[in-house]
Amino acid sequence: MSERDTAALPKAHLHLHFTGSMRVETVREMARAHGLRLPSALEADWPVTFETRDERGWFRFQSLYDAARHCVRGEADMRRIVREAALDDGAEGSRWLELQVDPTSYAPFVGGITPAIEIVLDEAAEISREAGAAQVGIIVAASRMRHELEARTLARLAVRYAGEGAGAVVGFGLSNDERRGETEAFAPAFAIARRAGLALVPHAGELLGPDAVDRTLTSLVPDRLGHGVRSVEDPRTLDRLVADGVALEVCPGSNISLGVYDEIEEVPLRRLVDAGATVALGADDPLIFGSRLQAQYEVARLLEFSDAELAELARGSLRASRAPAEVRDTAYADIDAWLGEEATVG
Repeated sequence: MSERDTAALPKAHLHLHFTGSMRVETVREMARAHGLRLPSALEADWPVTFETRDERGWFRFQSLYDAARHCVRGEADMRRIVREAALDDGAEGSRWLELQVDPTSYAPFVGGITPAIEIVLDEAAEISREAGAAQVGIIVAASRMRHELEARTLARLAVRYAGEGAGAVVGFGLSNDERRGETEAFAPAFAIARRAGLALVPHAGELLGPDAVDRTLTSLVPDRLGHGVRSVEDPRTLDRLVADGVALEVCPGSNISLGVYDEIEEVPLRRLVDAGATVALGADDPLIFGSRLQAQYEVARLLEFSDAELAELARGSLRASRAPAEVRDTAYADIDAWLGEEATVG
């Protein structure tokens, strides 16, 4: 079978969380440096799988994520996370990375949410100038676990630093357990971000099904959905997504690790693509799940996507991104060149 190297395939990465982007060695080093003890799941038992069909499984996942986030104790740690994410993505063919961060998590160690986002943006601009690194735009994300008024504060912060290109805020998101909070309550925050032209990228349709996707489409009017895979459970919802041009950030490794699907073959990537959805593959939280961006393209290959179809997934990730035009155009040309290369024989 002829297969080209997916690490050499130019692509964009649109679903990666700040703490979750860390290398496992990095969080272990941070824990030692700050005199903290990590759960065994981030030591000998890593990587981890969860059963999130009930609240207990999500609580276990969130507890592990919080333990990792607790190791991020200041500016140097934050800069290291941005830098390593850009370098790791660049090594896997990512030309553009939209890194999602909730600055409230790190504000206590750097003097507030404004210094927190400025540190992230400054490092994103700096690392984006280095050869081999992905260029990095930032998505400010609110949490469903907190009050909607905090989401409005974060939306205003995002607007203050909104811009184009590396080192700017390019989007506004809503993350965490989608079974918590009322989606409609976050509409005012998304309206603030929309007026500033930011990409609107809430999570929906992973832990909950098509009804949650429909509510999100109606109340938040997103440009993309984080996950959205369970929209396939209702053809009307999937048709609506496609008709509205809402792209999906599909994270197969996350879906399996969180118990949304039991087997790779159950991930509905083929059904989404065949329905006409724009799909951008993402790694979500490599620190927890143990797989990065390239591995998601290898999953697609296991699902019998040809090299030409993998190339179209990469093009879709760029189309759905807020990457500058010159980044997209260069990547498109390099995707064509990738397809023109002679494949290896496996």
